[in-house]
Amino acid sequence: MDVKTGFFYLFSVVLLYAAFRVITARNPVHAVLHLILAFSQASGLWLLLKAEFLAIVLVLVYLGAVMVLFLFVVMMLDIRIENMRRSFWRHVPLAVLIGVLIALEMAAVLMTGFSTTSEPKLAGTVVDAAGQVLPYSNTRALGQLLYTEYLLPVEIAAVILLVAMIAAIALTLRQRKDSKAIDPAQQIRVRAEDRLVMVNMAAVRQPVPEAAPIAEEKKQ
Repeated sequence: MDVKTGFFYLFSVVLLYAAFRVITARNPVHAVLHLILAFSQASGLWLLLKAEFLAIVLVLVYLGAVMVLFLFVVMMLDIRIENMRRSFWRHVPLAVLIGVLIALEMAAVLMTGFSTTSEPKLAGTVVDAAGQVLPYSNTRALGQLLYTEYLLPVEIAAVILLVAMIAAIALTLRQRKDSKAIDPAQQIRVRAEDRLVMVNMAAVRQPVPEAAPIAEEKKQ
């Protein structure tokens, strides 16, 4: 077994463990952290497949932005873990059925799907405006496909991500009954005479009870 195969099995085992912990962790914060670990291992697999651009995008976009946003949202939301655990066991049979179906489909693709396909070949040379021949770049080829043939799917994905970001921000800004936040506008409009009110009151002296003589107490 060479080094590349060893890294493949290492990334795959850690990825499967992290994915399993995402759906079985009791704490939602721990589930998000395991999802971050799963994405990092998936980026390692992309590197082994010589898809460096996809690996870097997976790390920068999902690990650096999306998952950090999810982590902050989960930490700020008041999630009832007990209710989540009860609903988890109720949907276990359906989850197992879907997992088995996905595993069978992946096995069918791995065993028969790539047997007739040939190794992809590099595209032709690219010539810039000055007439110079540019070396082949995987990133340049992917960018040309994304913004020419797949422009509409890219725009739809961007709109979906924007809606997800707005929804996450709206969830964190919801009104809570136990919140003690104060409106800054009301604090600015407060005047000094509203904070302290002087009231004139007549001085009343309470009568002091007279103490009994010490000698009479000793006689009694």
